[in-house]
Amino acid sequence: MLSFIRRPARPSAWASLVMALGLPGLSPVGHAAPETPEGGYPPLGTDVMVPDLGSETAPAVIEDPLTAFQDRPSGPSVDTPTRPTAPAVAVGPAEPIAPPPVTHLSLMLDWYPSPRHAALFVARELDLFKERGLEVEIQTPADPDVPTKLLATSRIDLALTRQPLLHLMVDQDQPLVRVATLVGLPLASLVLDDAIGLEALEGTRIGHVDLDAENVLLASLLTHQELTREALDSPDLHFRLEQAMREGRVDGVIGAVRYLLPRALADDGLSTHTYTTESMGVPRYDGLILVANRDHLAQQREAIVALVEALEEATAWIVEHPDAGWALLARAEPAMDTPTNRAAWPEAMRRLSLTPAALHEKRYADFEHFLKQQHLVSETTPVERLAIDPNRQ
Repeated sequence: MLSFIRRPARPSAWASLVMALGLPGLSPVGHAAPETPEGGYPPLGTDVMVPDLGSETAPAVIEDPLTAFQDRPSGPSVDTPTRPTAPAVAVGPAEPIAPPPVTHLSLMLDWYPSPRHAALFVARELDLFKERGLEVEIQTPADPDVPTKLLATSRIDLALTRQPLLHLMVDQDQPLVRVATLVGLPLASLVLDDAIGLEALEGTRIGHVDLDAENVLLASLLTHQELTREALDSPDLHFRLEQAMREGRVDGVIGAVRYLLPRALADDGLSTHTYTTESMGVPRYDGLILVANRDHLAQQREAIVALVEALEEATAWIVEHPDAGWALLARAEPAMDTPTNRAAWPEAMRRLSLTPAALHEKRYADFEHFLKQQHLVSETTPVERLAIDPNRQ
């Protein structure tokens, strides 16, 4: 049955939507509209025939299109095709990522590679320096008296030395400062031929190996034994101490590493006796320290902090893997792989500092006071001028 409905003169919202979308041939209620001579929609106000879906007597009620589906369940949306969009930016090859900056540091050992330098070599071999953006050049000096002198003149960035020598250098107005401790116990000792007793030093030849061994350790030995400097001869052996002892050119050596020289001489059949520096009245001190040039400390502090962190990580690894640690050292520095060093490795490893940045301030203050009492320095230097913890600003 068809009924006639008078379309209102004003188009409904549905009609406006249909006309806005420009969908031809679709009436506002979803049925085909009669064509007009122009092929469009009939003019507003004309009669349109629509099927009566209700009763035969009741006219169909057309709901408002805007509210017709308000309370009904939602269904799938209409998939409307869209035009492909062109990229706003042309896609090209990715820019290469710039490598992180690398800081170069030159570091000189106190003498030839030894087990006491283990943290440095392990950190290098495990790439612990590289991981922190550092390139550390480890150098071996031709003369053991050279490293601190080169550092004082800014020809290298860092150097290894002993705490007693640091005190002497600072007293001479050299711009050196301790920034880390690799070995926190004294290493030096007095090694005498077994035929000579400590009470019979007068008239003997006691060679020394470095400046602080002569000016601090030998001086303390003479004071402890109540001898004058003229009571014995002390040639400078320039670290050729083992050869001098084997050849009988000296009766003993002061400043020798206490766990290395006696063992090496014993392998050669020479019996000796070892006296620690503590037994000669010398206060306990750091046996191996890392020193920097104070004039450049502000610019290098960040790199030094990173280097010391690498040394701490390397030392922890060595303690956890002692056998692998020695194997790594032997591969990295073949000249270090000697029977004496292999035998001394357990004792050398135990002396490594687990917290190299940590500063024992009282130790430095006590040693400076000892040197002043012995008239070995001209004035007392404050601890902050001698040593710092690089992590403290």
